[in-house]
Amino acid sequence: MATDTPVVRGFPHLDTVRQAITALYRRLSYDTVRAFAVSVPPVDAAFSDDEDLHLGAQRVARALVRHLRLPDARMVVSFREMEHAARVELAAGPEYFVELNSRFARHRRDIGAALAHEVTHVYLHRLDLSFPGTPANEILTDTATTYLGAGWLLLDAFREDALSSQKLGYLTPEEFGYVLAKRAAVFGEDPSPWFTSPQAYPAYRAGLRQAQLDERRPPLAAAGWSDRHRYARDRRAARGRGLRPPPARAPEDGYAFEGGDPPRVTFPCPTCHQRLRVPVRGRLQARCALCHSLLDCDT
Repeated sequence: MATDTPVVRGFPHLDTVRQAITALYRRLSYDTVRAFAVSVPPVDAAFSDDEDLHLGAQRVARALVRHLRLPDARMVVSFREMEHAARVELAAGPEYFVELNSRFARHRRDIGAALAHEVTHVYLHRLDLSFPGTPANEILTDTATTYLGAGWLLLDAFREDALSSQKLGYLTPEEFGYVLAKRAAVFGEDPSPWFTSPQAYPAYRAGLRQAQLDERRPPLAAAGWSDRHRYARDRRAARGRGLRPPPARAPEDGYAFEGGDPPRVTFPCPTCHQRLRVPVRGRLQARCALCHSLLDCDT
């Protein structure tokens, strides 16, 4: 939890975020991901000043447990002074103990955001899905929280003014926006009407622009002229090398050529980021076996 300190902006964790989206599809399957088409509604996380603190926290925790389909998980929520926003004990269950920073007793509208991250920890723990190392695992948790419909609460908890700032989670505001935009592209759900923070919508828009770039990279047919020109040049150069890839490739390019009959190009799926392999033969449609996206390509 960042409070009263400069907030990191931009997309420094984008590679790990994309790996997390791929891992979700691989572990959950296409059908299970599609079951999360509706986000946590604002009313389920709303917290009035006259509601009992502990009863209200338990109510929000139960709503998040229902959203993540953890019917036999019981969350016991308490408050104490601590450095971080929250923590959860990841035991065998069914009872899990969640501790929230005592500052949330005074900032109740962010209790849902803090609980969303911790309940997702429980969900991933039960799936036995994790990344090595604490930073990468926390990015996985933030990404899963957001992609599965509860992470808009985390972005909405981002607030900043001339004297102070607050941000929950390990992703930057723009990275939360990116994952929300990836989710919106799959489910057709616009989260922006739910934002109460003045800083949330601009961060979402920045993430949306970054997400839209994924849809416009060659060999996708929607790529812009300059990218198509660069792709054609790289394809000619690869043919001159016998379709062997160059010694180094900029990460933003994404694609690589392979020999064979016919030769092929590999590139990341713009939805789930699993690498696809298609023939180099002009206009075609490719379907991702992982997320079932149908992609128009010009190889």
